[in-house]
Amino acid sequence: MKRSIRNLLSILMGILALSGFFAQSNAQSSSYLNAEDSDPKKLGWMTGFPPPPDKLIMQPESDFFSFPKLRWTVCHVRELMPTKQISKGLNPPVPLEFAFDEGIDTVTFKPMDGGKPLTWKESLPANYTDGILILHKNRLVYEKYFGCLDAMGKHAAMSMTKSLTGLLAEILVVEGRLDETAKISSIIPELKKSGFGSATVRQVMDMTTALDYSEDYSDPTADIWVYSKAASPLPKPKGYEGANGYFEYLQIVKQGGVHGEAFGYRTVNSDALGWILSRVTGKDLAQLLSERLWSKMGAEQDAYITVDAKGTSFAGGGLSAGMRDMGRIGLLMLNGGMINGKRLFPKEVTEKIRAGGDKKAFAKAGYKALEGGSYRSMWWIFHNKHGAFAARGVHGQTIYVDPAAEMVIVRFSSFPAAKNAQIDPTSLPAYQAVANYLMKK
Repeated sequence: MKRSIRNLLSILMGILALSGFFAQSNAQSSSYLNAEDSDPKKLGWMTGFPPPPDKLIMQPESDFFSFPKLRWTVCHVRELMPTKQISKGLNPPVPLEFAFDEGIDTVTFKPMDGGKPLTWKESLPANYTDGILILHKNRLVYEKYFGCLDAMGKHAAMSMTKSLTGLLAEILVVEGRLDETAKISSIIPELKKSGFGSATVRQVMDMTTALDYSEDYSDPTADIWVYSKAASPLPKPKGYEGANGYFEYLQIVKQGGVHGEAFGYRTVNSDALGWILSRVTGKDLAQLLSERLWSKMGAEQDAYITVDAKGTSFAGGGLSAGMRDMGRIGLLMLNGGMINGKRLFPKEVTEKIRAGGDKKAFAKAGYKALEGGSYRSMWWIFHNKHGAFAARGVHGQTIYVDPAAEMVIVRFSSFPAAKNAQIDPTSLPAYQAVANYLMKK
């Protein structure tokens, strides 16, 4: 019995980490092995034929999303969980133009927390970077890989998945196929009695829904644990009577407050939006990502996305993809829907996202490093002088778009603690410093 409970918790921890839910210890990274010593190659995870028992990372016997194992897992999600393909189609990839700039490594910045100045190169292991690339004026000027990742590999995007779900929704809104003012119940009657029923599409897209939904990880009866059990792709244990899958769970979420008054980061909003997209288009999220983005943007690789036991794509955090292809997503956002001389969606889509959401509603969430920011269509808007905005995921995943500098940064990472609040004091000033450097070129 104890082993089965431990195995289930391992699965749930993995699902929560992918969704951006799982809150690991708030201890600083100094209490963990450093990036060099926790490198999955150095630790020998899953090496050998077969690997020795103490080097196995398996489902469900292993706590595969605990540090340092997560540094291997983020590149091997589909070996542990069921997934769907996001096809790039049969067209050949469109190569990126290369113009490497070695000077970026020496760019210096001062962390927000008052720490000693760091160079860009020094910041990469400090944040357990697995892969990083920088695009400037549509050219690839910087690209490096560490840990489990190389140019041919794919990495968990975590909650950056939300931003792609939000992007698809905004595309449908601009195309007139989705009414952002419509009540959710008018699109998905199954959610009429849930907390989502009286919310609008826009409120779901901007996460200003008021839901009676607890994410208190210290409480074993909190809603987050009920949700994660429903989302698990493994067979439900004997006697289980709860929801099975994302869509069933969304129907039991209750309202708690007035919609539209405050921002509340809850992954259930992303899954509700995924359901809306599928209901409006008659297509699964994986198919939509393929048809609208991957097969048209010159992608180098297929991507994939995790699913629940019923095959429903995890709209809130299930994506894994190659780093250069995430860079292509960044270029689409930078260039208003254009890439390789082709328009994939209207410029108005990115204009609406970059304009941002309700700052007052966002301020109520209390994000210190993101003060003055907002949230729009599941993208984080900084409202700084450069008009920067980002897709973000736990453990350090980022697509950072700086329109003023004509710059896109993509970072895949496996920082020991899930919360980006521990990474932002270093990462955000580093991004700004590189933007300033490139603007002087």
